[in-house]
Amino acid sequence: MRLVLASNNAKKLAELQTLFSPLGLELVTQGSLGIPEAEEPYITFVENALTKARHAAQHANAAAIADDSGLCVDALGGAPGVLSARYATLFGRPKSDAENNRVLLEKLSAHDDRQARFVSALVAVRSADDPEPLIAFGRWEGEVLRELHGEGGFGYDPLLFIPSLGQSVAELSADVKNLHSHRAIASRQMLALMREVWRFG
Repeated sequence: MRLVLASNNAKKLAELQTLFSPLGLELVTQGSLGIPEAEEPYITFVENALTKARHAAQHANAAAIADDSGLCVDALGGAPGVLSARYATLFGRPKSDAENNRVLLEKLSAHDDRQARFVSALVAVRSADDPEPLIAFGRWEGEVLRELHGEGGFGYDPLLFIPSLGQSVAELSADVKNLHSHRAIASRQMLALMREVWRFG
């Protein structure tokens, strides 16, 4: 079965393609189908993911899945949160991973509390008007480092240190990341829901 991914992020597609391989699903990005990106006006990951999934399903006339994810930092009241991908733009900086990381370090410079977590909300719908969306949620606890570590991953990966693994996310191999990450946790929940509710697998 083909499932439309409400994202044009190639790295996110690769991650999710691996995570959903047990079901034999073919994930295709909405961009490859000429579907524009949806607005994300909400303040919670779940609401934005649901909006994106419905948008993709409506335009593709097919089942769709959306991930809304980001970094939540305790000392910043949960910021950057749903604005993680464009955090730097809130302070007049260009939108980029490097600028986002610089701004985060600046905002945390006076804080000793570095507790944070990556959060992923996954929402899947069979159609745009599906009354029973499948919702999965993953959290990956860590601490924000004071400088970048590692070359892998994307986004805030070089800044989130995972104490249980002794490395930043950017220092982990793809296999280890796909086993432990917030997206992996949410994906395992989603696989179980798809098997139970959609009768996949």
